[in-house]
Amino acid sequence: MSRRYGGKFSPDGPTGTAQDRAGATDRGSYQGAKRTKAGGRVNLLFLAPLPLIWQAFTASPVVMAQYLASLGLLLLAAWLTREGILAQEAYEARKVARRPAVPRKMLASAITGAGLVMAGIAGHGFVEAIILGGLGVVLHAFSFGLDPLKDKGMDGVDLFQTDRVARAVDEAEKHLAAMSDAIKRAGDRALEARVERFQATARRLFRTVEEDPRDLTAARRFLSVYLLGARDATAKFADLYARNRDQGAKADFTALLDDLEGNFAARTEKLLLDDRSDLDIEIEVLRDRLNREGIRPQPDTE
Repeated sequence: MSRRYGGKFSPDGPTGTAQDRAGATDRGSYQGAKRTKAGGRVNLLFLAPLPLIWQAFTASPVVMAQYLASLGLLLLAAWLTREGILAQEAYEARKVARRPAVPRKMLASAITGAGLVMAGIAGHGFVEAIILGGLGVVLHAFSFGLDPLKDKGMDGVDLFQTDRVARAVDEAEKHLAAMSDAIKRAGDRALEARVERFQATARRLFRTVEEDPRDLTAARRFLSVYLLGARDATAKFADLYARNRDQGAKADFTALLDDLEGNFAARTEKLLLDDRSDLDIEIEVLRDRLNREGIRPQPDTE
């Protein structure tokens, strides 16, 4: 039976420690990943109004201006739709999140209607244009839905602390994005996958802090200092490795990612244990209070 060749230095070969290789499947960056909806139908929105260019440059100046205005509005609506879908996916990925500040998809529906009204006025009558615009608004809203209209998981949450966490996580995400951009310069798929696995571990820490903003103080160094250092180290390594393919530097960088991932995972586990300890204390305090007041649980009569 044939076997696929794969060695130490193969693009998809094993890297890192044995623990990394053993946990690559269940700790990889694709764990819980979902395919983005900001493609397919959204891309068609950018293509659909392009025939208006031909209509514009074969018409009189006034009608040409109307067609071009319609084209601009429809392209703006397509961009807002894509941004709205990305914002909603980020909202759905978090257990605690605020609604998007700007309802992009709903705004895109309105702009789509305005763009179709403009195109209808240029090519048809006013009544037909209103009907076309109304259908555009309804079909766009039906196809892409509405934006999230309320905060999620915010009951009993300190909004000031939540804002602090949101700013810290946004800054940390910028560091991770810079790491992804930098490691691409190395031209090594295995290293890109290794960075993605570290990023998945880091994001689990992000989600833990978001769920309990009180953990921000204990995790601040990880979200700022350590990730900033990881970003700078990744950029310097990528430039060096792209020039001379230094295997020693690659081994050192992989070891750095191992250490960082282990520390991030340990911090996440500690925060979860602390949260459980806080819960146990709250339960014990409540039970003692109930006992002092002579309240006992009722026996099950069924």
